[in-house]
Amino acid sequence: MKAGVILFKGGQVATEDSPQLKKLDVLVEDGKIAQVAADLPIPEGAEVVDCVGCVLAPAMFDMHVHAREPGREDQETIATCSEAAINGGVTGLVLMPNTLPTIDSGGLLQSVLDIAAEKSRIPIWQAGCITKGREGKELAGIAGMKGKGAPLLTDGGDSIADAMVLLRAMEYAKRFDLMLALHCETKELSGKGAMNEGQVSYRLGIPGIPACSEEICISRDIRLAQYTGARLHIQHLSSAEGVATIRRFKEAGVRVTCEVAPHHLLFTEEQIGDYDTRYKTNPPLRTAADNEALLQALAEGWIDVIASSHAPHTEFEKNSDFGSAPFGITGLDTAVVSLYHHFVKTGVFGWDVLVKRYSAEPRRLCQVEPVPIEVGGAAEFLVFDPNRKTWFSKKFMQSKSSNTPFLDQELDGQIISVMKDGEFLLNR
Repeated sequence: MKAGVILFKGGQVATEDSPQLKKLDVLVEDGKIAQVAADLPIPEGAEVVDCVGCVLAPAMFDMHVHAREPGREDQETIATCSEAAINGGVTGLVLMPNTLPTIDSGGLLQSVLDIAAEKSRIPIWQAGCITKGREGKELAGIAGMKGKGAPLLTDGGDSIADAMVLLRAMEYAKRFDLMLALHCETKELSGKGAMNEGQVSYRLGIPGIPACSEEICISRDIRLAQYTGARLHIQHLSSAEGVATIRRFKEAGVRVTCEVAPHHLLFTEEQIGDYDTRYKTNPPLRTAADNEALLQALAEGWIDVIASSHAPHTEFEKNSDFGSAPFGITGLDTAVVSLYHHFVKTGVFGWDVLVKRYSAEPRRLCQVEPVPIEVGGAAEFLVFDPNRKTWFSKKFMQSKSSNTPFLDQELDGQIISVMKDGEFLLNR
């Protein structure tokens, strides 16, 4: 639904600069924010949205999403993925290239953008592969993908085992000022592991993935970035030592950033106790101590970005035994509400952290302008009601797959509206 003049009345505005919410009205005219002030008068003919008790926050931006199209439309499509994003207050996505076929050329990248232009109500950026076919052997068509607007290069859920190939990729990407986003894993150490290696994996009899599998690869990859001067982004951090390593290199001036997924803040290996495959992800859920280190690093700014690592799978696939089931958790529908319920509401961190790490910083990393709620800016924000509750039923969620630990759970808070350029993408 579009409207010319809309006044969001009586709400509190969240910013990335302060944990304090400010009671302000927001006037939108022709898709732009015309005024932000307390107790604004109601313009003649304006639509008034009652926001008393609600929070207005800049819409989120997710830079790590698997939409599965082309090739696995039974798991997700660009259309359903974008609707799940809107449902979760997200108005921009960066899609991973591990599709069928893999997105390793400018032509293939353009084909996804063409689908997105037709099927998605929000802007979508498509990442390109680092190596052809994600095989880790030969560089993909980097120049062509840069020309089609790829914001970053990644081989998705595969690390690049050959250090020389990665070094050459960094040298080449640096010429194009393209960021490399890496999944860090030492395959020889991970083996056939299915969860974090430790007491819980031993008790359950499940092969484990040691944290050092991730940590050793993080150290190697950052050292190569230090040598080449490339921009490096470490995806879905999961361990305390991984955070400590990144902090050391950041302090040394290396151009490295990193992200954390909500599930690595919210859950631990203990949740797998009854072989629940909804908690199977890679990197795996680790210990409470790891989660605490990640939370602290997020609050202190050593972790730059929150990203859902949205990884849909069919119910049939996830209903396999734990060892055979695929890795992955969906997160677009649930990220904002779950982070509010567990951390913002309880005072672990404020709305400023959520806005900075899940809205502003990911946009900046992908060279997209942030969308603060300020005069002259685009009207691109969500309205969040902390007094409502969200029941994450299959009917409520818009993702085609429901492999989330939050399925059939109720959490505090609900996104009641999402606006972009003067249009209500969501209005409950």
